[in-house]
Amino acid sequence: MENAPTRTQSEAEVRAAIAAERRELADLFDSLSADQWNEPGLCTEWRVREAAAHRSTGVRLSLPAALAELAEAGGNLHRMTDRIARGDATAHSTTALVAFPRDNAHHPWTPPIGGLPAALGHDVVHGLDITVPLGRDRLVPEDRIRILLDGVRSGSLRFFGVDLDGVRLCADALDWSYGSGSPVYGRAQVLLLPAFGRRLPDGVFRGEPSNRFTRAAKGA
Repeated sequence: MENAPTRTQSEAEVRAAIAAERRELADLFDSLSADQWNEPGLCTEWRVREAAAHRSTGVRLSLPAALAELAEAGGNLHRMTDRIARGDATAHSTTALVAFPRDNAHHPWTPPIGGLPAALGHDVVHGLDITVPLGRDRLVPEDRIRILLDGVRSGSLRFFGVDLDGVRLCADALDWSYGSGSPVYGRAQVLLLPAFGRRLPDGVFRGEPSNRFTRAAKGA
């Protein structure tokens, strides 16, 4: 069952949301300790520093450079992003990794698919990849979460390899659900994570089929 959007956000609203998300996450990351930068993120292949490095790849890498990197990775996007994130995490200080998105808050980069909402999703979800495992209880503003939840579609789920057959995701304290079948309940921003292919620790969700989304993560 497709999700029915509540309203269409203007391009200016989405751009403003992206810029605010980048600045706010930069402020939060400024407070991380040296040990926290080396903690594992939700993507178990990456530490916090690799996840942070990946967040800023789009604002630092030109399209020709990105295409060259993709060709070098044999056309495998996951292999490409993993290699770049690991290299950048080593090459750049944590101060630089924080500064890149803050200094480029209004950069017009978007992923190859999905346009501006996908760019917002990139910042929000990779931010949650860091804050959730560190126990930093940051609340993503509702207007940004609604943009992303309204964008959950069967096509985006296929892109991230997500199987919601027989499951209905139901947000706490927000009038949103997606799918049909046995309900899985959780905070709205945390429900974004299984929709983007993430798996979380036990106890984050409620509902009989929730263990489908709490196994070890398989990558970014």
